[in-house]
Amino acid sequence: MKTHPAVILLLFFVIGYGSSENSTTSRGCGLDIFPRYVYLCDLDAIWGIVVEAVAGAGVLTTLLLMLILLVRLPFITEKEKKSPLGIHFLFLLGTLGLFGLAFAFIIQEDEAICCTRRFLWGVLFALCFSCLLAQGWRIRRLVRHGKSPSGWHMVGMVICLMLVQVIIAVEWIILTVVRDRKLACSYEPMDFVMVLIYVMVLMVATLGLSFFTLCGKFQKWKKNGICLIITTLFSVLIWVAWMTMYLYGNNELKRSDKWNDPTLAIALISSGWVFLIFHAIIEVHCTILPAPQENTTNYFDTSQPRMRETPFEEDIQLPRSYMENKAFSMDEHNAAMRAGGFRNGSLGSRPSAPFRSNVYQPTEMAVVLNGGTIPTAPPSYTGRHLW
Repeated sequence: MKTHPAVILLLFFVIGYGSSENSTTSRGCGLDIFPRYVYLCDLDAIWGIVVEAVAGAGVLTTLLLMLILLVRLPFITEKEKKSPLGIHFLFLLGTLGLFGLAFAFIIQEDEAICCTRRFLWGVLFALCFSCLLAQGWRIRRLVRHGKSPSGWHMVGMVICLMLVQVIIAVEWIILTVVRDRKLACSYEPMDFVMVLIYVMVLMVATLGLSFFTLCGKFQKWKKNGICLIITTLFSVLIWVAWMTMYLYGNNELKRSDKWNDPTLAIALISSGWVFLIFHAIIEVHCTILPAPQENTTNYFDTSQPRMRETPFEEDIQLPRSYMENKAFSMDEHNAAMRAGGFRNGSLGSRPSAPFRSNVYQPTEMAVVLNGGTIPTAPPSYTGRHLW
């Protein structure tokens, strides 16, 4: 059987077309994917897939924490735990934005993507560090005075501090893109860092204020202060690392074109997870914990002061008839002591047993159980034998 030459020619054409498609398509991506989204699935550039997975996990964790706060909101009754809920939600919103912004550094840049990067980077970090600064102010007040500032005051403080960075970022974009007619993606790394000076000031102020949260007499809030110190310290280290690589390291290694975007994306997800692990999760856990029950005495706690020991008559009002009977019994007892009984060489004289044994003396508990009246002697009573 002979094969037609046209069929053979068509087969070679299909094979050649497929090989050309495979040579231009990244490994792990489909044939119909846009080139700007290649790093989301390219197995040869694995950093995009790793950043995408870690950022996606951060988004899910942040949304879960926000949902937990919303569900538990009606059950939070303590003023000290209810006042910071506003800044908790703003902090989680800023952290969610950091994880979302990481995707903008995986996607290949264009004018819209570059404007988004330049504007949101500083604004989102300013929001997070403003919330941490307000949290440091709150913990310092709690440690020293035991009272938290008003929730509206803290939210207003956070918004005002964040608006400063919004103004700075907007002015930078307007001056470079609108006035000078430059492309949004054509900016120097040093310019990108210089716009973030205000964010660095917020970060340093938060770190300085966090150390003052350890000075005070209310010990239970100092744990929150320690978590704030750890969060801010790790944030400072991350910022020093990414700025060093972004400004100097990538140029020295001749990799600035390929490593600038991964450096910024890794800085975003690292900061986001530091905010979640060392601050957000701990604060949400402390907020949703039920309030301890008050006025409960732990009788096994030896550090508590001992209860006042008072005679029985000071706490319970006994009937007058019983008090007169008790006074009569005491007089009778003293008379018996003066009359004397048998003598013991070591113990001295003792009351006469026959004299007291014929008088029925109800105990204090018997009076209480009998409703306050003097009970009568039982029929089988023949007198108490003291000896």
